[in-house]
Amino acid sequence: MEPRGNPARSGAGIISRIRLENFMCHGSLTIELGDWVNFITGQNGSGKSAILTALCVAFGCRAKGTQRASSLKDFIKNGCNYAAIFVEIKNQGEEAFKHETYGDLIILERRITESSSTTNLKDCQGRKVATRRDELRELVEHFNIDVENPCVIMSQDKSREFLHSGNDKDKFKFFFKATLLQNVNELLLNIRVQLDAASAILDELVSLIRPIENELKDLQDKIKNMEHVEEIAHEVQNLKKKLAWSWVFDVDRQIQEQNVKLEKLKERVPTCQERIDKYLAKVEKLKETLLTKRTKITSMTEKTSEVRRGKEELQQKLSLATKESLEVEEEHSRVNNVIRKISAQIVSLERQVQDIQEQHMKATQAEEFEIEERMKEINDEVDIVQKSVTRLLEEENSLSENLALAKSTVKEIAKEIEEYERKNRDLNSYIRDLQRRQTNKVTAFGGDRVLNLLQAIERHHRKFKSPPIGPIGAHVTLVSGDMWALAVDCAIGRLLDAFIVTEHKDSLLLRACAREANYQNLQIIIYDFSRPRLNIPNYLLPSTNHPTTLSVIHSDNHTIMNVLVDMGNAERQVLVQDYEMGKSVAFDQRIQNLKEVYTSDGYKMFYRGSVQTTLPPNKRAKTGRLCSSIDDQLYEIEMEASKVQELIQEGKGRKRISERSVEDLEARMHSVKKRRTNEERVLMAKKLALRDMKSAYDAEFNSADHTPNVEELYQEITDLQEHMQVKQMSLEKIKVRMTIAQEKASDLRSSFEKLCESAKGEIDAIEARERELMLAEDDLRSAEDERTHYEGIMNNKVLPDIKEAEALLEELQHNRQENSRKATIICAESEVEALGGCVGSTPEQLSAQLNRLKQKLQHESRRYSESIDDLRAIYEKKERRILSKRQNYEAFRDELQACKEALDSRWTKFQRNLNYLRRQLIWQFNGHLRKKGISGNIKLDYDDKTLSVEVSKLSPSSRAILLCRDTRGLSGGEHLSLPLFVLLDSTLHEMTEAPFRAMDEFDVFMDAVSRKISLDTLVDFAVAQGSQWIFITPHDISMVKSHERVRKQQMAAPRS
Repeated sequence: MEPRGNPARSGAGIISRIRLENFMCHGSLTIELGDWVNFITGQNGSGKSAILTALCVAFGCRAKGTQRASSLKDFIKNGCNYAAIFVEIKNQGEEAFKHETYGDLIILERRITESSSTTNLKDCQGRKVATRRDELRELVEHFNIDVENPCVIMSQDKSREFLHSGNDKDKFKFFFKATLLQNVNELLLNIRVQLDAASAILDELVSLIRPIENELKDLQDKIKNMEHVEEIAHEVQNLKKKLAWSWVFDVDRQIQEQNVKLEKLKERVPTCQERIDKYLAKVEKLKETLLTKRTKITSMTEKTSEVRRGKEELQQKLSLATKESLEVEEEHSRVNNVIRKISAQIVSLERQVQDIQEQHMKATQAEEFEIEERMKEINDEVDIVQKSVTRLLEEENSLSENLALAKSTVKEIAKEIEEYERKNRDLNSYIRDLQRRQTNKVTAFGGDRVLNLLQAIERHHRKFKSPPIGPIGAHVTLVSGDMWALAVDCAIGRLLDAFIVTEHKDSLLLRACAREANYQNLQIIIYDFSRPRLNIPNYLLPSTNHPTTLSVIHSDNHTIMNVLVDMGNAERQVLVQDYEMGKSVAFDQRIQNLKEVYTSDGYKMFYRGSVQTTLPPNKRAKTGRLCSSIDDQLYEIEMEASKVQELIQEGKGRKRISERSVEDLEARMHSVKKRRTNEERVLMAKKLALRDMKSAYDAEFNSADHTPNVEELYQEITDLQEHMQVKQMSLEKIKVRMTIAQEKASDLRSSFEKLCESAKGEIDAIEARERELMLAEDDLRSAEDERTHYEGIMNNKVLPDIKEAEALLEELQHNRQENSRKATIICAESEVEALGGCVGSTPEQLSAQLNRLKQKLQHESRRYSESIDDLRAIYEKKERRILSKRQNYEAFRDELQACKEALDSRWTKFQRNLNYLRRQLIWQFNGHLRKKGISGNIKLDYDDKTLSVEVSKLSPSSRAILLCRDTRGLSGGEHLSLPLFVLLDSTLHEMTEAPFRAMDEFDVFMDAVSRKISLDTLVDFAVAQGSQWIFITPHDISMVKSHERVRKQQMAAPRS
């Protein structure tokens, strides 16, 4: 079982070996130490004390602290140029120091030369790990090794001072130093002295700034005398601002008047247009009536025109036929007389000729009949083929119409599919945007480009005067859910992608970053970051219970809210639930300070003058970017995309069916067309065959000479026949002509009479229709004249006046922009509004007032040579300097006060600890006395700085109890029974913790019996306490009882 109270039993901090090279009297010395009690003995001069000195130097003690030398180089052995100390420290168990670095053993090496000294820490393998003194300090603090504490290492001088001194103050000093109370007391006292010195210095510094404070007071009095001039100058500046904006407001008034005038002119347009439309409708109606009548008259005229033409032709033909008939009759009479004379002569010849001709006709009659039958058959075949071609042509036309209709259907379906696919692409793109927004909200306001831009800004952030803010949408959230997400996006969506910078130089740098990130057309807003949050009074807000854009959004950055107010008019944009409510708020209620109304589904409504405008939602714009519930929105879009995909598949199916139908129709049409072409070829062949047959027939029967050869008969009557034939032919012709002329004249006369009777009713009806048509044309001309009249008024009077008014309005707006641009250079419009505006003052009045104030300012300025700005600059400079010093001094005073309070608290705790340690010392010391069967008392007085020990003893003569306060008052026998100060030292050792303890020549002034008792007491305490102990003595220690935990070593005798 390990002894109680043993912090080093884990093996951490125990010294296992000490090796010295050229240190003091040792050239080379190695001491092996046990884990418990170690006795090192030797004659005087053998170098025992050099071992403890080496320990002190190795663990960082200064040379003067060892009381053996004034500098480290004095420890180098004579004749050598260096000294080295090697201390091996065990590093095991839970209390090990950086075990993963040093292992189970730490080697501490201290090397001293004439000019320097070094400290090295090595691991268990001898590898150098650290050379800094900070690492040694950390090791010493970790193991609580304080070599300057006499309870850790008690040198010869400290042994004499404590163990063999009868002075109570010396004992108190030893106790105060051994328990480290002296260090704490000196530290606290030193801190109090330093705090008092700092307070005195601070008071002196405060007194040094009083003359400057007096100067500030004089400057302030002088500035007050010049404030009147500054007020005038300030009023001049305000008047300049008002004058600059009064021109803008004056143009606004003119624009408003011109708008009223323009609205009145535009009100005339509907009236004129109404009348134009009225007469235009009447004209269209009359034209339709006129067209109907003309169609009927045309139809009737077409019918009667044929009759008229026939009547005229018949009448002309009748006249010609009558005249021709008379002429033919006269010629017929003359020729007939000639023929009668020669007819008797040629009768016989004619009979002979007639007989011959009859015989010839009988011979050719059979052949002609056969050819006519063949031609009839071919003609029937031609009719059949012609009907087949007509039927196929009609079928081809029907298939062509069906094919065109089917192709049109395919095109419509393809167009519908293309529209659905475009919508599907838009939805998929939106889904990808939402998915990116799930991982990074910033991508909703510029996509991947804004991420590249932010990275570029991060790379160049040191070049900006102030880091840019943006995109604005990433810094804005909705206050009350996603109800107004679409409306807010429509209202200020154009600003959500923008970035804000504080000056023009930063805007140029940001534009360069945008080019580097390939972000084109980046919107950059220049705004003063130092401007505080705008406080908008209620009278400037729309007087309605509906929320505004500004009221439903939130941003932790006040600059963003200011930009949305100044650039986006967010405070004047009212949000409503539905379309009807929006129309009521925007157009019916005429709310003051209202600019625009947005519905929850994206409609925008506003009015300018009397013009009311309603804009539908922009379906291509990105909306819902401020929504917090992206998952729900993503689910809805994915469902919609799925439905669109189904419609696409359905459309593709219908398209395939229609395309197959087109292919079938094209195949059928090709087949019909091929059949029609074949039939047309057959028809053409039949027609050609018929034509050839007719030509052959005509050639054979018309051109052949059918007259039989009667030359023998004609030779006899040649003269008579020739004359007879001439006259006969003439007579026949005349007969025919006469008969034809008579029949023709009779027919024409009959036809003419019938035509006149039948055409009379139709002509009367046409004349009545024509009279109605003339009346309708008169009404049409009248309506067109009226329409032309009002169109002339519209084009020559109303529209030119409107154009002139619009041109004047455009000129006024241009002047307004120019005046506004010039006024903006001077100040912002909000500043003028903050000054009360320019209501009731014209530009001329403000200009006159400004001139008067300038003259007054010039007169007042002549009274003072210095500028108030210079005085204020001097005052502010001195005030800043004084203020800075005051603040620093106040801060120093507060810190000093805090330090004093902390010091008082520490001092109070220190006093409590003193009392606690006094009770602990008394209790532990009395406990050790009780173990020896002795009673006594120990007194510790912190005020007198004394520590006294009283022991009760029995007088040999009177058997009375005597008190002993000093070891010098005890006899040798009493020394044997009461090693008081050894017990006191043991008590102090118990009150301090250390892995090892060392005592040098503690028993020099004891006799043999006292030494035996003291050594036994110390060994018992050391074995019980558990730390490593190193006792150094020049005396014989054979009387020390042997123990497995006690190790004894004898130093070699010194060389003579």
